[in-house]
Parts: sequence; C-alpha cells; structure tokens
Amino acid sequence: MLSKFAKLFKILILTIFIPIILFVLYTWAALNWVYSTGERAGYVQKFSEKGYVCKTYEGELVLVSMPGTQAEKFLFTVKDKTLVEKINSSLGKRVRLTYEEHKGIPSTCFGETPYYVQNVQILEKDDFNLPYQ
Repeated sequence: MLSKFAKLFKILILTIFIPIILFVLYTWAALNWVYSTGERAGYVQKFSEKGYVCKTYEGELVLVSMPGTQAEKFLFTVKDKTLVEKINSSLGKRVRLTYEEHKGIPSTCFGETPYYVQNVQILEKDDFNLPYQ
C-alpha cells in the first residue's frame, strides 16, 4: 500500500514541479538572452509607471526623421531606477536611448514591450533646427 502512495506521490511531484522548473528556465533565458541591440533618438513624449501588481516603467519616444513628416513612436520599458530618474529629467529634450530587445518574454509583469532601455544620453545639438546651408 505504501509503494502505491509513493508512486502516486512521485507522479504528482513530477507533473507539478517539472513544468514549473521548465517555465522558470524559459523565463530566465528570455530575460537574459538578447535578440538585438540598438539606439533610437528622439523626444520622450510619455513616461509613466504602470501595472496593478507588477509595476514597470513604460515610455514613448517620438522619432522625428524630418520636420513636417508623421512622427513614429517607439515604445520602451525601463527596469533601472537610475535610468528612470535620468529619463524624467530629460523630458522635452532630445535624447538617445540605447536598448536591448528580448523576444518571447512570457508575461507583462516584466514590461509591456520587448525593448529594455540600457542607457540614456541627452543630445546637446539639435541638427533638425539648424538652417539649411
């Protein structure tokens, strides 16, 4: 009788713990494996903390290629508190965001976008407002 309970207990443990372990490994791999890296320059239009349970910092960068054209929006996520302060102090200024793209993140608890900002640099010179020569 005890061996039947032991077998049932092993099966129960395997059916519960193996999927949990696989999910944790997948999440770890998705958060640590970088699909692509890059830079975007523009103006931070919107930046806020979002979420009911998992609070994340989400932002919107407006990319202006030429004056008078339709602006493209770049949505991003920030995890680092020091970057949050830098971005908040640079609102309204032209900035360069360095980001990493992580594909396959299983939940919005880690951020609503796959683009995670790694660095922020305020651009002093605005080449778009210079007169044509």
